Amino acid sequence: MCGFTGFYNFSFPFQSNNHAIREMIEIQKHRGPDDSGIIGINTLEKNFETISIESDADFRSEKNLLFGFNRLSILDLSPNGHQPMVSPDEQVVLMMNGEIYNAFDYKEDLIQKGHVFKSTTDTEIVLHLYLEYGMEGMISRLNGMFALAIYDFKLETLFLARDRFGIKPLYILQEENRIAFASEMKSFKKLPNFKFEPDYSNLDEFLLFRNLINTTLFKNITNCIPGTYLTVNNQKITPHVFYDIDQEGRNTVEDKEAFVTLENALQKSVQSQMISDVKLGCQLSGGVDSSLVTYYAAKNLEKGNLETISITFKDPKFSEEKYIDFVAEKLNLQAHKYEMSADYYFDVIEKAIWHFEHPLNHPNTIGIYLLSQEAKKHVTVLLSGEGADESLAGYSRFMSVKENKLFTKSFFGGLKRNINFAADYLSYALNPDKKLIMETAFGSITTAKALLPRFELNKAINERNKTLKRLKGTVNLRQRKYELLTYLPDLLMRQDKMSMAHSIENRVPFLDNDMVATALAISDEALITKHNNKLECKKVLKDIAAQKFGESFAYRDKMGFGIPLREFMSSTTFQDKWYNTIEPNMKKRGLFQTTELSKWVKNIATATPVQLDAIWLMFGFEIWASQYLE
Repeated sequence: MCGFTGFYNFSFPFQSNNHAIREMIEIQKHRGPDDSGIIGINTLEKNFETISIESDADFRSEKNLLFGFNRLSILDLSPNGHQPMVSPDEQVVLMMNGEIYNAFDYKEDLIQKGHVFKSTTDTEIVLHLYLEYGMEGMISRLNGMFALAIYDFKLETLFLARDRFGIKPLYILQEENRIAFASEMKSFKKLPNFKFEPDYSNLDEFLLFRNLINTTLFKNITNCIPGTYLTVNNQKITPHVFYDIDQEGRNTVEDKEAFVTLENALQKSVQSQMISDVKLGCQLSGGVDSSLVTYYAAKNLEKGNLETISITFKDPKFSEEKYIDFVAEKLNLQAHKYEMSADYYFDVIEKAIWHFEHPLNHPNTIGIYLLSQEAKKHVTVLLSGEGADESLAGYSRFMSVKENKLFTKSFFGGLKRNINFAADYLSYALNPDKKLIMETAFGSITTAKALLPRFELNKAINERNKTLKRLKGTVNLRQRKYELLTYLPDLLMRQDKMSMAHSIENRVPFLDNDMVATALAISDEALITKHNNKLECKKVLKDIAAQKFGESFAYRDKMGFGIPLREFMSSTTFQDKWYNTIEPNMKKRGLFQTTELSKWVKNIATATPVQLDAIWLMFGFEIWASQYLE
């Protein structure tokens, strides 16, 4: 796992020295503390130079395309894995952040075709796959997580690509005479003549969902769409799709075969993702998903050798410690547990937001920050369970959509909460597609209007509605694809940024190419059906967990990685921070209304869950704005 950045000037002035690119990689050094490299390219004269990373230095001739790389050594710890990597004929320069789990399946064939390797890295195999098959042929063969930057002198083209599901970030800044790219946006801070400017055109969507799909709250900056790559040639930037999730689910797995097929796919995925020349462990929450990943990982190591990292809480309502202990004892794990306190939470929140580069999407983001911080004492690579709930219908909202009942207790409760905006509420509550979209909302119309009186529901859900409408399949299959496209990417950015803040590589076996294809081939009926007369979601995976850990473990109520927000917000630390800094700065900024918000903060003990989420969101927004916009 690594980080890279760069920029391409389409017109003069070109760069005469390495100063800017050195600062750009230095600011994200945490992504790759083991090695760094810089290459300057002149696309007009068709030459390149490797230049010092230790101090400012002049290029022999001016450069208009700069590549900068930070390496976290995982495979082949020697200097042979240095990046940016240059092809033997010096016609291609490549940078890759990520891991390609099937790379070594191609190495022998490439050797037979005459390719010569000097390292045992997956990056070098990707470079030679590009040389042999070109961009389309190479990228269609990759099974893994990656962001890529490639410059081809013969084609006079820069390629920028991101993996199928958006596991790795690749931010793109497009300006009139320049394109820049980075694993983390903070690198753009060091670009010549650049300053972050806010883009509030998507505030409605942000307030309702806490995230934006492949875009940001900054002007001109997007996150490259998963499953696509960009070509930059003659100042023209063209997007290309190499993977469309809608192709999945066309071939279905027979219900009677679902258990064996899914188990085999997961077992194979975990095994393939355990390639590493450094210590590897698992992120264990005690839930079904991470416990199964841990189970198969443990089977691939000698008994007692697998290490796991877990976060616990004092309040048993939020802690799954007993399940963590159960799994650890059953699998004979070296289990490391760390308790998170309110003091820690607010001690590090500013650091976490700095790394996340966006107001924190989920309160439990701090838990992953702590987990990664402690993990660094023990391992460099962590496997986690991200992606299972989206691809295998694991959230309770999948059951709500499947039943699609009107005029329920939930319906009338929502109407009561939004009674002043009843027309807006009914416009989605009575529309199956819009209701499905709103299942992933964290805010409500009422709280959004209280914060932003000009809030418009249709504006908030417009792009998501377009995404859902183009998806094919049954209601459940469309919902799973929709969640993989709209809900999961932000969770993956949370994992990436919090783990890389501490130089930890996070891997996600449930998002292996074949694993996702298998999951989306399983029928709705096999995933959401009754068990002991109770409707269950993600049933096939729970059946696998029940076989490994028992019925009571697999079929308990889903807790998730919860955070005791009310308790944390009642603390003196939070209250002081809010009244001394957050609220005064919000009033000064003048973007959001604070009248209702102040009432909710004063009455934390009686605030509703939606109000607590709104307080949390505004708390994070103000910290983010002060860091990046001032």
